[in-house]
Amino acid sequence: MVAVSVWDRVVGQDAVVGELTEAARVTGAARPDNHAWLLLGPAGSGRSVAALAFAAALQCENSQSPGCGRCHSCTTTLAGTHPDVRRVVPEGLSIGVDVARDLVRAAASAPAVGRVRILVVEDADRLTEQAGNALLKALEEPAAHTVFVLCAPSDEDVLPTVRSRCRIVRLRVPGAASVAALLVREGAEPAVAAFVGRAAQGHVGRARWLAADEGARRRRAEVLKLPGRLRSPAECLAAAADLVDAAAEEARAATAARDQDEMAALRSAYGAGATSGPAPARSGGSARSSTGAGRASSRSGGGRALLARGAAGAVKELETAQKRRGKRTQLDALDRALIDLAGWYRDVLVQQLGGGAELIHPDQQAQTRLLSERSSAAMTLRRIEAVLACREALGANASPLLAVESLMLDLH
Repeated sequence: MVAVSVWDRVVGQDAVVGELTEAARVTGAARPDNHAWLLLGPAGSGRSVAALAFAAALQCENSQSPGCGRCHSCTTTLAGTHPDVRRVVPEGLSIGVDVARDLVRAAASAPAVGRVRILVVEDADRLTEQAGNALLKALEEPAAHTVFVLCAPSDEDVLPTVRSRCRIVRLRVPGAASVAALLVREGAEPAVAAFVGRAAQGHVGRARWLAADEGARRRRAEVLKLPGRLRSPAECLAAAADLVDAAAEEARAATAARDQDEMAALRSAYGAGATSGPAPARSGGSARSSTGAGRASSRSGGGRALLARGAAGAVKELETAQKRRGKRTQLDALDRALIDLAGWYRDVLVQQLGGGAELIHPDQQAQTRLLSERSSAAMTLRRIEAVLACREALGANASPLLAVESLMLDLH
């Protein structure tokens, strides 16, 4: 699909697009009206996509229709190469104070080529309290040409001191039909687009993933088989282990290649043989030259030792960062599975209550109807609440296996 504007990928958010477009138009005519924005919306609402589109519109060279999608500023912003647009995309469980201080320094700098310097912080709910406090001064008294764009799920997820300094824009989850229409425009088959639009529950990124990846659709199908396996406590524990192991394997598959490339690049940066010992001394020569060579060898060996220690420290730091990213990726995979399960039990409830709402997982209708006939609506509600409680526990850094085991026993 050829983009007409940067807003094309912001699905089902007409009011938000109108508000942000007008703000970009005002900024094009003068200094920014608001220096700090907070885009709030649940997972799948497209808040990060909207933030990047807003950044492109703020830099757009078309003052009449900011966010044209065709000018150099728009294309480089979307590609992540605009020198005055910086994105912080957390890969670990939190955003630390060092990152926040770096943002404060960047906020004080004048734009290099654009009209404003834009700092986009995705998942600002992961800012630690110390990191949030470090940002406060820059948010309260920003440089004249700096704009912060923060993203988070809800008001409660952001530090009150940060939230109070931002102009808030609220997004909602787009409807399945809007998501399906986007996928069709991007080349998906209409039947596939309609199916994954419902299955993704309005989450555009997940819908794209399901439409493009057969393995993702297969993993979803395996998750939706879990309710039928929960016939005894032993089977509940086995199902929990399988789900956690599958999420860990998905995380390994998603991060392995990147981890290897990063480690290879790091070792290359420190030089081949950086961690090897000093070279053997050469034989022969006078005592004087041997002594000089010994001093040179000692200096060289000392340099290599310092380099080796530096390389070891950098490797350890990278391994720690990769471990944090792997854990975050595993938790994200588990969360997707729990969303699928919540949708499955919601379909059970729809059939128990005789509502006319469309099913999220129509391909599972036979299975959800069977459970709807064998259980009560009150029991289904308790199961949905158990799934949501498990999501909250994982978000609070509970042990994945223990949290999922507890869930499976509650679903039994």
